[in-house]
Amino acid sequence: MEFISTPKQYIDAVEDAAASVGKSVSFRGTVHRVRDMSDFAFVVVRVNRGLIQCMFSGEIDGMTKADIRDGMVVEVSGNVREEPRAEHGFEVVLTSVRILSRPAEQIPVPLGKKYLGMTLDAELPLRPITLRHPRKQAIFRIQAAIADGFAEYMISQGFTHIHTPKIVSAGAEGGANIFKLDYFGQQAYLAQSPQFYKQYTAGIFGRVFEIGNVYRAERHNTSRHLNEYIGLDFEMAYIDSMYDVMEMETGMLKYVIEYVQKHCKEELEMLGSKLPVIDKIPTVTFTEAKEIMLEKFGHKSKNRYDLNPDEEVMMCQWAEETYGSEFVFVTHFPSAKRPFYAMDDAENPKFALSFDLLFRGLEITTGGQRIHDYHEQVKKLEDRKMDVSLFESFLIMHKYGMPPHGGLGIGLERLTMQLLGQKNIREASMFPRDMTRLEP
Repeated sequence: MEFISTPKQYIDAVEDAAASVGKSVSFRGTVHRVRDMSDFAFVVVRVNRGLIQCMFSGEIDGMTKADIRDGMVVEVSGNVREEPRAEHGFEVVLTSVRILSRPAEQIPVPLGKKYLGMTLDAELPLRPITLRHPRKQAIFRIQAAIADGFAEYMISQGFTHIHTPKIVSAGAEGGANIFKLDYFGQQAYLAQSPQFYKQYTAGIFGRVFEIGNVYRAERHNTSRHLNEYIGLDFEMAYIDSMYDVMEMETGMLKYVIEYVQKHCKEELEMLGSKLPVIDKIPTVTFTEAKEIMLEKFGHKSKNRYDLNPDEEVMMCQWAEETYGSEFVFVTHFPSAKRPFYAMDDAENPKFALSFDLLFRGLEITTGGQRIHDYHEQVKKLEDRKMDVSLFESFLIMHKYGMPPHGGLGIGLERLTMQLLGQKNIREASMFPRDMTRLEP
């Protein structure tokens, strides 16, 4: 009989090697680049987190420096010594090298350079390779930290992590921007939002959140739209108003920014990204926003129901100049263009208790208070000429009692893009899905 033995210990991050000066270490990684220095070579190895400079001299395990190529997967051992001229202040003098895998062809992109120097259109088809570049890795390590920080904060506030269906019988948002599919002979759709399920489960657990895929069949080929993205969603019951939701988001964003700063310091420095400081986020109504744009910018809006992209930029400029905030909430949007489940303002039913959060010139959040009363929800469906019978399963929760509740959704890619100052949302999506892209 055989038993599993204790596995060999390998380091997998730069900081682990840096903490081992004067000791021998072993690690596995990929040869990032080789710099031939005549008598020896610097072999830079890409590990799980970072690049480790190694020195290869003479013959090691029957190999010379000429046998080492970019893209090889290796297992190495060596002695760590201080080297002030190295990027991280140390290097590993190799004593053992074992090749685990060899590339069949030369790598088609310059991974060893500081910048890839490729256009987005040229890079995206090669994403399985280009994401190996440290700067690309940095983007998605930061994105992972955003999601981790979001989840950690939600849990700390008593939210339950849920997972909702992505194949649904009706679209939560309505409209034509919904992907249809054949579900064993029945008409089904890809979820535009976890909205219905968030509301169901808010009536069960009180506070819920989800990190999951969202699908929008929008024919937008812009720098800010994707047809599949990751939503950070939460819903909370027993609220007094939509401002409770806005306060929760403000606290969450503060926490997430601190979390990213703590866990991704090197990545932020590599990308030269400056994270915002959040104190209090200014709030204006939709009507006030239109007045501000007219008075400050001489801009008379022609959009009666929403903010255009250039207007989002103006409002962020106003918030930063007036309050020193890179964020601004806009509330009380016209009810006619907000979802059927949005609660209308009792003082003026032409406006919904709904808000957007704008950040650095772009809307990153839509949220608000939902209708919890059964008769009010049925009436709104009827007023919009919607077939109430199609929403029987949705109305179950209203019929048998729902607490006042509200919530929001954030696009993870949009938030990443704005935090890092990127120009195209595809830079913040590992394998973007847009109107023309299904691969890789």
